[in-house]
Amino acid sequence: IQPNMGLFGPKKKKEPVQTTQESVETLRDLEDQLQKKQTYLERKIQEEVATAVKHGTSNKREALRALNRKRQHEKTLAQTQGTLQTIEFQRNSLENASSNVEVLKVMSAANKSLKGALNNMNEDDVHNMMEDLSEQRELADAISEAISSPAGFAAAFDEDELLAELDALEMEEFDKEYLEVSPSPLPSLPDAPSRSMPSTSTRNKEKDDGLDELANWASDAEVMKM
Repeated sequence: IQPNMGLFGPKKKKEPVQTTQESVETLRDLEDQLQKKQTYLERKIQEEVATAVKHGTSNKREALRALNRKRQHEKTLAQTQGTLQTIEFQRNSLENASSNVEVLKVMSAANKSLKGALNNMNEDDVHNMMEDLSEQRELADAISEAISSPAGFAAAFDEDELLAELDALEMEEFDKEYLEVSPSPLPSLPDAPSRSMPSTSTRNKEKDDGLDELANWASDAEVMKM
């Protein structure tokens, strides 16, 4: 028997299996064809209804033929709509399956990458590494603090002398601010009256004149009584 020959004739070649995307595209093309057919049948049904109405009274035989064709179109239309729904359902299922496959591929690749990254590590290695990092950070902080501390330079000066110098500077600054303060101006006094005041002698003379006038008035009163 030849390699390509079977017991009952030549072997049939296996057709190449379509990918999911190719199957989806094929179903979409078929959907387009069925939708066009559906539109055509709907238009034919309307035409047959119009023909039946047109010949309803004048030519009943032609009207009955039109109604018969309308029913055939309606039957074909119902079959087409059922086939279209089945194809839409299958296409949606393929698209969902394709999406799920892609998601699984990505998750599988990510899982492999994670395993490869953690292949040479274990929990103890991670704890040891974190402890090393903590020790190195503490050492770096200690070095920074030692470098930035001025303790070595401050030891060369006596703290009491520095405090005394500080007090002297503060006193000097206080004296400077006190001397620079300008005195407040005194409030202005009211102007002296322009009218001259009577002298003491004039006042005494006016007083004497008043007493004399009073004495004369008393004498006149005594004379009138008598």
